[in-house]
Amino acid sequence: MKYSIILPVRNGGEYVKECVNSILTQELNNFNLHVLDNCSTDGTLQWIESLNDSRIFTYPSSKSLSIEDNWGRIKDIPKNEFITLIGHDDVLEKNYLSVMDELIKKHPDACLYQTHFRYIDAQSKCIKRCKPMDEVQSASEFLALFLCNIIDANGTGFMMRSKDYDTLGGIPTYPNLLFADFELWINASLIGYKATAFEECFAFRLHQSTTSTSADIKMQLAFNQFINYLEQLKSKNLLLKAVIERYGVDFISFYSKGLAHRLMRTPKNKRNGESVVSFLEQCKLYADRLVPGNSFNPVDNFSVKLATYIDSNAVTRGLFLAFKKIYSKPVLS
Repeated sequence: MKYSIILPVRNGGEYVKECVNSILTQELNNFNLHVLDNCSTDGTLQWIESLNDSRIFTYPSSKSLSIEDNWGRIKDIPKNEFITLIGHDDVLEKNYLSVMDELIKKHPDACLYQTHFRYIDAQSKCIKRCKPMDEVQSASEFLALFLCNIIDANGTGFMMRSKDYDTLGGIPTYPNLLFADFELWINASLIGYKATAFEECFAFRLHQSTTSTSADIKMQLAFNQFINYLEQLKSKNLLLKAVIERYGVDFISFYSKGLAHRLMRTPKNKRNGESVVSFLEQCKLYADRLVPGNSFNPVDNFSVKLATYIDSNAVTRGLFLAFKKIYSKPVLS
């Protein structure tokens, strides 16, 4: 077998059935499916084992694990030459492996592979298609596009050599794995380069994503960890240093706005003492670390400035939270 498809899961429900069926019906049959079950209580493991498919290998956990620890088990299981990771509610097209196989033959010196994809909702309807990607991207190009928010990158759909995955230590341990996949993809692309097929070969489900449901404190901790990673990259690679110093403020500006708005929507007793103002002050420090001499000021953005005003007063904060209970769409943009 040439490929290993790796599926960490806990209580996959009906989504995992769609996911697994999309894997088992691949046109190219040169693969195994490795399922890392994290003490599912909804029959997920039993259903998978009932398929009685020789291509499936299951690894039940003996105790309940965090999402970080369950995905961390990937580096410890036997794997074929190439691996791809998939979320339990994502779906592969039948030609995913065959397209990847041709892409690898075309780019044997690449170390990271991907295809184009679409985003789907809870009912598997297409929400939007990913942003277009070049066939070949260096690590510096890949990072620049991410920092500028003009590339779509998620945990599903990427492929790399198992030996590279293990050498890199597997997926990094971030809170709720936020930003972890992108650190892994950057590290992999630094070994060679990233090659992308133009075909749309998988679907990433936005329904109940980790990003939208993670606690604000975990989002902030993960953001801080990724800033530390970028700072390390600067010290190790001159090309990446140039990219980070050119686009680092754009990256921090984008996330400071989004995370400030998330924080404003969080009741004060669930913030661990954080306020919008204190978080934005930290973002300014992040910018100073990545881009010395910058002129970044988070509150130059009107919606961020408005968020600081609303959050600074108990009355306006209470009115805003009450309003959000009856109107769930974004208010500030």
